[in-house]
Amino acid sequence: MRRLFGSVRSRATLAATLVVAVALVAAGAAVLLSLRSNLMGQAGTQAEHTARSIATELSLRKTIGQLDLDEDEEPVQVVDGNGRLLAVTMDLERISGTATDAVKRQPAKPAATGDQGDEDSDDDSDAAEPVEPGDIDDRTTFTNGSATMDHESADYRFAAVQVETEKAGTLTVYAGAPLSAEQGAVRTALTVMLIGFPLLLAVVAAVTWLVTRRALHPVEGIRGEMAAITASADLARRVPVPDTHDEVARLARTTNETLAALESSVERQRRFVADASHELRSPIASLRTQLEVGAAHPELLDVTGAVEDTVRLQRLATDLLLLARLDAGERPAADARFDLAALAREAAEGRAGVTVQAPEGGVPVAGSRGQVGRLLTNLLDNAGRHARSAVRVNVRRAGEWALVEVADDGDGVPEDDRERIFERFVRLDAARSRDDGGAGLGLAIGRDVAVRHGGTLTVRDAPAGGAQFELRLPAIAQDRP
Repeated sequence: MRRLFGSVRSRATLAATLVVAVALVAAGAAVLLSLRSNLMGQAGTQAEHTARSIATELSLRKTIGQLDLDEDEEPVQVVDGNGRLLAVTMDLERISGTATDAVKRQPAKPAATGDQGDEDSDDDSDAAEPVEPGDIDDRTTFTNGSATMDHESADYRFAAVQVETEKAGTLTVYAGAPLSAEQGAVRTALTVMLIGFPLLLAVVAAVTWLVTRRALHPVEGIRGEMAAITASADLARRVPVPDTHDEVARLARTTNETLAALESSVERQRRFVADASHELRSPIASLRTQLEVGAAHPELLDVTGAVEDTVRLQRLATDLLLLARLDAGERPAADARFDLAALAREAAEGRAGVTVQAPEGGVPVAGSRGQVGRLLTNLLDNAGRHARSAVRVNVRRAGEWALVEVADDGDGVPEDDRERIFERFVRLDAARSRDDGGAGLGLAIGRDVAVRHGGTLTVRDAPAGGAQFELRLPAIAQDRP
């Protein structure tokens, strides 16, 4: 059961079926209530029409004895103010829901005056007395009850109408209309619903199951391809993109973009490991050779060269460690603040031919002072290697950015290579030695540091020739006294 309802298709089918079921039950209840109310109203209207017709006859001087109730097929009662039954439909055997359950006319009560001898002994003499013209009450009272006529029992809607007479007082006419039509219609509608609703729910469940199966088929294809990629470790494979413009197609495209980024990252990592191994091999081999020569012939040991190789090896290991930390997602602390102008002066200190122009008030930024200092050092080292005579450093604030421009008067960087120089282990001058040119990690480290600080590092032509590297970092507001 858990596995069955663990799929999206099963849950969607169940949810759709439940929603439709609730809607059908609510709609069915509303239909039944409306149907019952309408039919009940029709029965009440019919009963009221009958009651008012009889009340009208009484108001037009017609006597109780002149009322022809024997032909009525529905129950009718005429009751006086004391609850005494004066007239009733023939064949009425039982009644409930009116003011009295009597079905036979009750005898008249003896008169209180001496005129009693003028009255007949049966009820017809009293009933035969004319009813004075009176008013019919505009109000109608409705009740529900039951009656048995000619040995057949049924439920009725009763309407009660009062008519005022001058001599007989207040008479109440009760007339009933059968509720069989209402009950039959409600039963029929309920039967149709009990049969039709399950069938409709089955259709809804089947359609939802098929539609979700069709909609989720591409998702299953994506899942299967991702499982195959995981098993084979072949990041060059891509998941199928359905020929639609819905969320599934966007998911497939995003998945392929993620795979492409992952493939690029893995390939970059492989090249990095290979290049690092190659770069480490040279100083290690040179240092080992010098040490072996020194061990065999101490007088031939090149101590200076060994120290230089050791320093170069140390710098390379430091660069590789910093790149590894940057690749791991290490980000500087956002609350660490320092003056970029002061840091630029510090990095340029002691370098021949380097001039720094910066505002006295400083340019505050946030981040890692050590990483940004390493970035500036790499830019100055690169400019110093390519400059003919001078390197100019300009630190300023440009809107929301802190800007550092490092320009040299060398040959510059070809436009086609202005992005490639920021790749790792890239050296444009293949003829220069490793000792002079470094390992090709300085600019790559610089761009990674800039990006980690929310900034950019680009290169363009300097105004006086040569290359101008431009570092942009988010500036922060200066503290006011």
